Amino acid sequence: MMLGFLLARAGIKTVVLEKHADFLRDFRGDTIHPSTLQAMDDLGLLDEFLALPHQEARQLSARIGDETITLADFSHLPGRAKFIALMPQWDFLNFLASKAKAYPSFQLMMEAEADGLIEDGDTVRGVTAKTPEGRLEIKAALTMAADGRHSIVRTKAGFAPKNIGAPMDVLWFRLSHRDSDSTVPFGRADHGQMLVMIYRGDHWQCGYLIAKGGFDELKKQDVDVLRRRLVALVPFLADRVTELESWDDVKLLTVTVDRLPLWHKPGLLCIGDAAHAMSPVGGVGINLAIQDAIAAANFLAPILRNGGTAPDALLAAVQKRREPAVKLTQATQVLVQNRVISNMLRNGGEVTPPWALRLFNYIPWLRRLPARFIGLGFRMERVRSPQA
Repeated sequence: MMLGFLLARAGIKTVVLEKHADFLRDFRGDTIHPSTLQAMDDLGLLDEFLALPHQEARQLSARIGDETITLADFSHLPGRAKFIALMPQWDFLNFLASKAKAYPSFQLMMEAEADGLIEDGDTVRGVTAKTPEGRLEIKAALTMAADGRHSIVRTKAGFAPKNIGAPMDVLWFRLSHRDSDSTVPFGRADHGQMLVMIYRGDHWQCGYLIAKGGFDELKKQDVDVLRRRLVALVPFLADRVTELESWDDVKLLTVTVDRLPLWHKPGLLCIGDAAHAMSPVGGVGINLAIQDAIAAANFLAPILRNGGTAPDALLAAVQKRREPAVKLTQATQVLVQNRVISNMLRNGGEVTPPWALRLFNYIPWLRRLPARFIGLGFRMERVRSPQA
């Protein structure tokens, strides 16, 4: 949606396909980081965007064993938005769509699922799509695969991602928020369990980490086993865990970390999860995808707006620009997964924070390092694509 908006803004005829009838998915990844907020500021939309209902996280903390540690402080980041905005992703998508529709060159097709490629030899010339009215052929000078970690377009192009791996999956669910609760997002780790809680106004958005592939075994037991574990981790949840009436109230996020060795072929470029699925560590996946979109528009809009065709060398330039940041981010996530999360999930006893994390309480400036990684990433893109 961001890429479609940026290309339409440059005067390029753009069609965005969305397979659902609306955006009301429980995406879970509803964090909008300072890098994305900076892009909204570049576009002159930040104030209007932040007028939408949202919450703001200016610090991130975790309670590990009996110690509470402030892990990240965003107050020192450059730019106007020194916080993570927490907003349902459907609101973000609707906002972008409304801005994109102001340009006559933009078309959003709902209930249209890309299911094949139109090819001329080795060159992609567009896609086929399923709609309620029947099948469509949409021809295009450039096709962008932004259809997620199970990308159909990527598969049809013959691309296969390299699996990097993750030792955990995440169970997502909601529990109500009380007036007496904190509003600061935090994590809790102890006795082989980890829970992340994000304040969302009237409820907590909760992520409970389990060992990879362990959900089927867990579901053989009554959901009360999860309730008891949650209360053991966070005692103040005792008055509301019964809101989890059955396993139907719990959604599984299968964690995948992978990336394509090659993101492109003539006429086609993969971005976001279609090119690189990220771990939930740091919650950076959506924001990294948006950075891909900004970089792609910066490279491609000047030639496409003049009716040109993006040569494969230019598509390669987008990958060259974005791939180092992707690799560094995934390497950092894997380090945290293997050295911290995996060890904690294996250890059934009492957990104590590593000495390196304890330093964050004694040397506050250290909190700037994870804040920069989470908030801005390793390469923040600025909007430089032209406006018609």
